[in-house]
Amino acid sequence: MSSAEAAASSPADGAGALFLAEIREQPSALLRLLEAEPEFERVAAEMHTRRATTVRMVGHGSSDNAASYGVYAFGLLPHWTALRDSISLTVYYGAELDMSGCTALALSQSGRTPDVVEYLRQAKRRNAFTVALTNDLESELASIADAVLPLGAGPERAVAATKTYSNQVAALGLLAAYAAGEGSRFARELRVVTEQLTELTATIATRITAVAVPFAYAGRMFVVGRGAEFATAREIALKLLETCRVAAEPLTATDLAHGPVAALDSLFPVWAIASDDATLPAVLDAIARAREAGATVVASGTAAESVPGAEFVLPVPRPPTQLLSPLLSVVPGQLFAWALARTKGLDPDEPRGLSKVTLAR
Repeated sequence: MSSAEAAASSPADGAGALFLAEIREQPSALLRLLEAEPEFERVAAEMHTRRATTVRMVGHGSSDNAASYGVYAFGLLPHWTALRDSISLTVYYGAELDMSGCTALALSQSGRTPDVVEYLRQAKRRNAFTVALTNDLESELASIADAVLPLGAGPERAVAATKTYSNQVAALGLLAAYAAGEGSRFARELRVVTEQLTELTATIATRITAVAVPFAYAGRMFVVGRGAEFATAREIALKLLETCRVAAEPLTATDLAHGPVAALDSLFPVWAIASDDATLPAVLDAIARAREAGATVVASGTAAESVPGAEFVLPVPRPPTQLLSPLLSVVPGQLFAWALARTKGLDPDEPRGLSKVTLAR
């Protein structure tokens, strides 16, 4: 074992212990979310009653990444328009938008981020049905919302979000499923995914250090995904930025071909999330272009083993429905960030310059 591998695998210094523990806690956190299933059914029914079928989602960091998934969950299940809304347009520029017929859905682990709180307050004034998705049911965000959905992630001690992100993804899927009249089925399938997650996390953890060590040199990376998995690409890139000081940029498969591919070389790796759905051909084409440029490729996702020439392959099991695959495909990236940070001699529990709650405007 090399010195880098020893540093990454030894638990003696405790570096990253909180981060790793919360990655492992994701299955049980998802089960806690499901305890609030009646609330999701009730809020979905209210969205129908109010005809608030355009869903405007806001959040920062991992919450905003989860909102990328929500666009697909609401679009594919109840066939509603959903978007990641601009906080700045409403809060800072004061745009007088008519939000009648909209659900304004604010995602915040703490419920205390000032501009997210102010966005929801303004959305309510502009006739939106306001919903808070938060871990803190006594927070200011919860107090001003028309309805509150409990995130159920439990106390999150690591600065870099893991179980909060996965619970937000699952919550958006569950709400969209209930809006489509398919909530009970989605909840059953989510329980299957929690079992898959437990086994996947244990399997990937045994080999992730060996994957991470060759990337100790890496200071930059593209993370590629498409469709619902673009949320995964954004979240993995954020974890690498937060914990490993890697300038990671998320791209759609098509984005990579339209310019960024020119930056690639043998010292510029690419992480690709390959999903076994209609987006796969575009992802495979992007990976082929990356390999032609000399980039080292890490392939993850339900179709990872279909990626030709990837130097590292981290497959995940197929969930009962493909819309749940982002809950599985994010795990290799989370564990890679944990292992790479330790390989670099960093503590992923204490990212430089970051804190758990951002209170400054």
